[in-house]
Amino acid sequence: MAGIYVHIPFCKSKCSYCDFTSFPDKLCYAESYMACVYREMSFRCKELKDYNFDTLYIGGGTPSVIDESYIGMLVASARKNFNLSKSAEITIEINPGTVTRDKIDFYKKCGINRFSVGLQSAIDSQLEDIGRIHTAKDFADCAALLKGENFNADVMIGLKGQKAEDVIYTIDFAVKAGASHISMYALTPEDGTPIYTDYLNGELPDGDEVAALYDAGYKHLKELGFIRYEVSNFCRRGKESRHNLNYWHRGEYIGFGVSASSCINNVRFTNTFDLDEYFKCIFTEHLPVITSEEIDKEGQKFEFIMLALRTAEGLDAFEYKKLFGSDFLEEHKNALKKVARYLDIDGDSVKIKDEYLFVQNSIIIEFLES
Repeated sequence: MAGIYVHIPFCKSKCSYCDFTSFPDKLCYAESYMACVYREMSFRCKELKDYNFDTLYIGGGTPSVIDESYIGMLVASARKNFNLSKSAEITIEINPGTVTRDKIDFYKKCGINRFSVGLQSAIDSQLEDIGRIHTAKDFADCAALLKGENFNADVMIGLKGQKAEDVIYTIDFAVKAGASHISMYALTPEDGTPIYTDYLNGELPDGDEVAALYDAGYKHLKELGFIRYEVSNFCRRGKESRHNLNYWHRGEYIGFGVSASSCINNVRFTNTFDLDEYFKCIFTEHLPVITSEEIDKEGQKFEFIMLALRTAEGLDAFEYKKLFGSDFLEEHKNALKKVARYLDIDGDSVKIKDEYLFVQNSIIIEFLES
């Protein structure tokens, strides 16, 4: 099974930390843009006719700012052009203040069965500081519209002045509102974003402080009965994101829209980040791809290791041998020796210990160098 991702690059306002491709001042182009996305899908249907897709993820930007009819046509276009399973997980990202009861009902009629809501924090002053345009009450109102639905809430750690009790309060706020999945991400201040100035001025928590915030959130989610199945993702049992699991299992996926990435048959390619260029390519019946690379065997191996060790289930050495024809434990014995105290190794199973999963990058890098 493979996944489909569609990027909707429009939003009401750009947050101070946002480094994604999004255009807060170009919503007037939404109709033309979506027509191009449908057309791009038709360009790819023949080459992907033998693929079975199990997930469709509509991200952004803020997909919920555009007219819901475009989302309906998008789901219909995906079903028309590809073998999208009748039981597919279909997710849409939404922001508080951009949906209504009628819009949610329309999404559900289209087949959308999972929602991802951008909460970030339940403390209004922190939301204002990072440029979010909603309040905690707006999230609660949005969650009320999703009552009984499968929905995720994004929680951000590493905000200016943020304390462990703030993270715990935000988690409780989201869970009490009905979230069955929590994505808890550390703020990454990217050069060129407004919040990068705060980072340069030392106004954001340092690495140790962020790790402490994460640990507090992790322990509290565990107490609430949420399982951690990937370093940043927690859920009630059975509520894992199938789309994201496909990424972490190094599955194949196809992306549509500006800046969307794909990985098909060990070839990774990315669409243009320029909206005008995207329009031009589609209008002239050219694929909007700007970069393409074939992943060699060593690259495939490292990706498998890196992605597997981000998850709670860890790496399966038997699966590694089946895919690559080599013994993981023997091939990486030097790296394994260096990081042994951070790992749980049981037969073919290799996992990063719970207490070290948040700092997995410093562990995984040893396998790149071995």
